[in-house]
Amino acid sequence: MSGELAIVLAAVLILAAVTAAAIVVRTRRVVATPTERAVHAALHTASLAARALRQGLDTASAQSAAPFLRDLTGAEGLALFDGDGHLLAQDPQDDQVWNATVADIAARTAQDSLTGERRVLKDVDTSAVVAQPLQADDGELLGVLVIVTTRTPAPGMLGAVGEVARYAASQLELAELDASRARLDRAEVLALRAQISPHFIYNALNTIASFVRTDPDRARELILEFADFTRYSFRTAGQYTTLAEELRNIDRYLTLERARFGASLTVRLQVAPEVLSVVVPFLALQPLVENAVRHGFAGRPGGSVEIIARDEGSDCVITVEDDGVGMNPDTLRTGPGDALGGDTSGAHVGLTNVDHRLRAAFGNDYGLVVETAIGAGTKVVMRVPKFRSGVRASGGAFG
Repeated sequence: MSGELAIVLAAVLILAAVTAAAIVVRTRRVVATPTERAVHAALHTASLAARALRQGLDTASAQSAAPFLRDLTGAEGLALFDGDGHLLAQDPQDDQVWNATVADIAARTAQDSLTGERRVLKDVDTSAVVAQPLQADDGELLGVLVIVTTRTPAPGMLGAVGEVARYAASQLELAELDASRARLDRAEVLALRAQISPHFIYNALNTIASFVRTDPDRARELILEFADFTRYSFRTAGQYTTLAEELRNIDRYLTLERARFGASLTVRLQVAPEVLSVVVPFLALQPLVENAVRHGFAGRPGGSVEIIARDEGSDCVITVEDDGVGMNPDTLRTGPGDALGGDTSGAHVGLTNVDHRLRAAFGNDYGLVVETAIGAGTKVVMRVPKFRSGVRASGGAFG
């Protein structure tokens, strides 16, 4: 019986192996069809063109994108012009394709298509020239794509050129969107820098001055802390940093404030070591802590600030809480995408700014939540993902 069982098991294993081999062969055959190879090649070529065009349309990006766009159109030659009709690039660099006559006609055809309409010229020195505007969705002219072909431009080819032009225009629109976001991020950082209280700077310098005669060593330490604080706050590096760097700068700020307030300012810091490398927007914590000190202590002789950063699975949760005067929760709107509401005076400018930057970077699931009541202090909760593709801290020099 055992021999028969062995024979059966061997037969089953052989059958399984044959079946697996058949599946692999069949899978390879399906994956490697000419149609799928062509689609894969077209998508790969389009992605290479997009990589260049996402830098915007200039001479360098046009020269990088032109060969890939030409492959997509199937034309013998392709040229890219900017929105003013100036030649940026042509491919290939071949006098047989781009002889003086064809190059001149291509330039004039590109100028004619600046009206937003496609232009087609046939039988131009045995070639045909097609100029297709690159237009944004709102109709803005971004540039012109010109092809040269020895074939008669049939409807299929003209349709392909139109689709390639639309694809290129969409990538240029995304490039402008990226640039706009970068400009907005820079503007928001500038706004946060402006929010760093002039009173804090004035008070910090006065505090340092008060130690110059009574405790010169302490004065020197505070000067170094103040210098490092301002260098970090006004650095020219990117829009993201690590939680460790933000906390280091907040420690400088609190060192200066404790020198002024003395024992009346109590600070409690509790940070899980595993979240120190989490990436956060630059100057994301500074407004929260400064507001806790400035507004939490308004009209009071002193108080306490608690900063906690904890690990919550895929997220890092940071809270900044004070036992100060608090605020009326009715002043905070709770509409979608605006947890901080409409009071944009004083502290709320910085908080709203940080909330917008968090949501822009990580999505609407992330941002600030404010818990407060009059006489009950204020607690601000910031939630950020521990990892997010495309978001990374920028090292760099101070500026």
